[in-house]
Amino acid sequence: MRLFNTLSRSVEELKPLSPPQVGIYTCGPTVYNYQHVGNYRTYVFEDSLVRTLKGAGFQVRRVMNITDVGHLTSDSDTGDDKLEVGAKREGKTAWDIAAFYTQAFLRDIASLDILPPDVLCKATDHIPEQIALVKRLEEKGLAYLIADGVYFDTARFPGYGRLDPARLKGQKAGARVELVEGKRAPEDFALWKLTPAGQKRHMEWDSPWGRGFPGWHIECSAMAMKYLGESFDIHCGGVDHVSIHHTNEIAQAEGATGRPFVRCWMHGEFLLMNSAKMAKSAGGFVTLADLKDQGCDPLDYRYHCYTAHYRKQLDFTWELLESAKTSRRRLREAAVALKDAPAAPACAEHLAAFRAALEDDLNLPGALAAAWGCVHSPAPAGAKRAFLEEAEQVLALGLFKDEARDALPPELQALLERRAAARAAKDFKLSDELRRELDSRGVLVEDTKQGQRWRRK
Repeated sequence: MRLFNTLSRSVEELKPLSPPQVGIYTCGPTVYNYQHVGNYRTYVFEDSLVRTLKGAGFQVRRVMNITDVGHLTSDSDTGDDKLEVGAKREGKTAWDIAAFYTQAFLRDIASLDILPPDVLCKATDHIPEQIALVKRLEEKGLAYLIADGVYFDTARFPGYGRLDPARLKGQKAGARVELVEGKRAPEDFALWKLTPAGQKRHMEWDSPWGRGFPGWHIECSAMAMKYLGESFDIHCGGVDHVSIHHTNEIAQAEGATGRPFVRCWMHGEFLLMNSAKMAKSAGGFVTLADLKDQGCDPLDYRYHCYTAHYRKQLDFTWELLESAKTSRRRLREAAVALKDAPAAPACAEHLAAFRAALEDDLNLPGALAAAWGCVHSPAPAGAKRAFLEEAEQVLALGLFKDEARDALPPELQALLERRAAARAAKDFKLSDELRRELDSRGVLVEDTKQGQRWRRK
């Protein structure tokens, strides 16, 4: 496996600390609202990485966090906690908001066939670990207390910002971030925020510095080290995490331990809508529920994600999604037609191309091209089936899903079966009547050499 490491800005061979085990931490959602499809592009990329590693024989331990406290509306340690904002918006407690949107997220990733993480950890369940990490940093002289809370002193951590050197070049106080009174430098960041006098928050805890809540960044360092050790193999997230969140994670973890935190940092690029980054803060974002309302399966969106490399920006339009839907349907139809083919070894040439693409920094567009190359090749049906069965372990596109059995309501399934029986009896008048009935109810029926097939309109 060769993977692009954001830290070295180069493609490197994967060398796990304890092969064949690979420890991966992936930044999870901030559960104050529904996640949009731009968020899910990152989760699809991370799932493809996990599936590829498992297919290559690695034993993967994946940890994902749930940010249910501490993520402020501004990256400059100002503004309200996003959970508190969500609570005010919906007239609920922050705890209720976190629970509701956590469940919504879990349903969404299941519909995208994203493998559940081995460890799913919530920030609010790990307050003692976060306080302990802040205390370690304070004991090493890397933290200072001001009226607003406890802050990390970036000037005392050599190499701060090396994940994104361009960020700090020429940065001036107040030029990019709002200043918090008492901060020694604009890039210093909150480790623990104190509840302002006279205020009562939904989520707050006692600490050695006073009652308050953790900064956003400290949770990931604390939980990653708890479940994967002080040094581990891969840390993933969106490219928007490079300059602040992941930069600060490195400072916290390595400042406390004196050891390298992560060997390989991987980041997925933005999904663009109307040539702009899709973000919840911008308002009109698209959710998986919106895709379903448009007649698309979440796995159609998963296919769309494969049309660009994870390190390249990807456009989102309804036309492009419809194209992905059509392509996935055709690939699935080809796979279903091969379900009863006799057993045979997988197409060696195409399987080698598929694996080579994945092992070359997770080149999913290349892997998808290898799959189509196999489908269109003159290889025996059994060899194609064996290839697609292996490819499906990574692609997870529902290729062998029998829609006629699994997805149609019983009454529509009964109409399909009646029509199949009518055609077998050469009662074409009844067959045509049933086709029109199905069409009126949103099901298009096509007759092929292998029998009738259907798809939703």
